Amino acid sequence: MSVEIIVAGVGGQGSILASHILAEAAIAGQSRSPGLMKVRVGETFGAAMRGGAVASHVRLGEGVYGPLVGRGQADMVIALEPLEGLRIGVEYIREGGIVVLNDGQIPPVDVKIGAARYPDIVEIRTALEELGATVKVVAADRLAEQAGTARALNIVMLGAAFRCGLLPFCEHILLEAIKRRVPRRFTDANLRAFQLGKESEDQEEVAGRCREA
Repeated sequence: MSVEIIVAGVGGQGSILASHILAEAAIAGQSRSPGLMKVRVGETFGAAMRGGAVASHVRLGEGVYGPLVGRGQADMVIALEPLEGLRIGVEYIREGGIVVLNDGQIPPVDVKIGAARYPDIVEIRTALEELGATVKVVAADRLAEQAGTARALNIVMLGAAFRCGLLPFCEHILLEAIKRRVPRRFTDANLRAFQLGKESEDQEEVAGRCREA
């Protein structure tokens, strides 16, 4: 049995940090239940350039050896940027997988120069659902600001991902990994960010209620 996760975003959003927090939590959980899983992490990126695509692969399980998730094998995509979530989801999400999607857009260069159109969040969600994925849309940028720092959007997304029930370790183990990995002066803000993400409502469901009202 394995859990296959990809954290997708652009350089500067903290996707690599989020993947390493997940891996560290898995290792910590493993130390309390030895022999249950291997942990592998790998990245595909132009992360040297802020704004370049970043995809961090996290593989947890007994029979896990290579660092990269296979095509159509991801159980979860945690998308810090929605278009990157769509790009990764089309290639990697399995039928029945989960996509946790930040609604904050960072348009790529071809969109900025008018050579391409950025699809709206409803189009992105629909395309992912047509692949057989369950999609949760999170206002992660707003919630990170609410927590006290915009840089905590990756931790908001970890909170939202944890709520989905797929991660194979306890909440307190994940929180300890967050505390070890983030700068000490931002610990409280990041813990608030995690809680806000865990409690977040799906933004499309909220919009639907507003339309009905």
